[in-house]
Amino acid sequence: MKPAEEVRQFTVGTDDDGIRLDRWFKRHLPQVGFATVSRWARTGQIRVDGKRAKPEDRLSAGQVLRVPPGGEAPSGKSPRPRRELSEEEVARAEAMVITQDRSAIVLNKPPGLATQGGTKMKDHVDGLLDAFVRGEEARPRLVHRLDKDTSGVLLVARTPGSAAFFSKRFSGRSARKVYWALVMGVPDVLEGTIEAPIAKQPGTGGEKMHVDEENGQPAKTRYRVIDRAAKRAAWVELQPLTGRTHQLRVHMAAIGHPIVGDGKYGGPEAFLTGSISRKMHLHARRLIIDHPDGGKLDVTAELPPHFATSMEQLGFDLSLSDALPEDDTPPPSRTEKKQIAKAHAKQYRKERRGERRKRGASDDAPPRRGKPAPAGKTGARSGAKPGPKPAARRPGAKPAGKPGPRGRK
Repeated sequence: MKPAEEVRQFTVGTDDDGIRLDRWFKRHLPQVGFATVSRWARTGQIRVDGKRAKPEDRLSAGQVLRVPPGGEAPSGKSPRPRRELSEEEVARAEAMVITQDRSAIVLNKPPGLATQGGTKMKDHVDGLLDAFVRGEEARPRLVHRLDKDTSGVLLVARTPGSAAFFSKRFSGRSARKVYWALVMGVPDVLEGTIEAPIAKQPGTGGEKMHVDEENGQPAKTRYRVIDRAAKRAAWVELQPLTGRTHQLRVHMAAIGHPIVGDGKYGGPEAFLTGSISRKMHLHARRLIIDHPDGGKLDVTAELPPHFATSMEQLGFDLSLSDALPEDDTPPPSRTEKKQIAKAHAKQYRKERRGERRKRGASDDAPPRRGKPAPAGKTGARSGAKPGPKPAARRPGAKPAGKPGPRGRK
């Protein structure tokens, strides 16, 4: 790719509102390296609304970005080629869609389909996302995952900007998720919170997790029993308050009530006898998350056939739960507090500038019609009476000073 030979101007879109200047280049002009961006900024060649800018400055929608000529494409880098899907694959991808808009695609992932590929994993959701590419648009991106055998709500970001927005909500734990599960037996405490650190289990190659009080990462799950089938099984709502690998499965097994069909963590005791399916009964029922355009994205996913059949066979009434998560919004982090304070200070400075402009405009305004003020009195206090005029000095007279010594009489 040849370097650009002319100055370029770009208008910052709504999808890039709040992005750092260097990240904007990485997203839209990846051929311009960070070193070049830093040099352009240092020498004043990059301008945002006509003003100098630093690589760490954040952009706002509507701002005009001036980019100087130059910027070679780095060798060996090329955009990811679009995969040609068969009609069957396209239909399969579209059949999973619950809802979609310009920022997000929400899927109902079936059990048995991996979220992402691996060495021996060729069939996965990520491989089907090319079905949603429109023309020259960016390829949709995954922003979180579900286990292969877990079904339910899976959020996909349609644009890079929405991907950054949603990822921040998941990492900041403001996204709220509720899962439905069938578990073996009935917990003695019908509603509570499980707090048990989780770590990779040694000797499993990282494929299995376990509770590790000494070296595990903090993990917290809220649960509530909705209904029970005698002492045989229970239908529970699970709300993960942290996001550890296999967290819900490990926690339920840790309290002695593994998820039905989860042989990995429950062993042979994780299966019900009779006609109940041997597939895992864990379903991401509902997701509530902030939307980039404002408001909330609130989505519910229908149960897969095997789960719905098991619920019917055990006599559970789906109307007993609306899968509404309890509000457990964590307090703002130190970084978030700094951002809030910075935004507040910026707004305060903006308001002060507005006040100064108003005062300046009133000072420059023409005087009102009426009797002109007498010369020399413009600085006099309003309503004050003029003082006595100083006496005129006789020619050749010396200014008054200290009285001299009195002579003798």
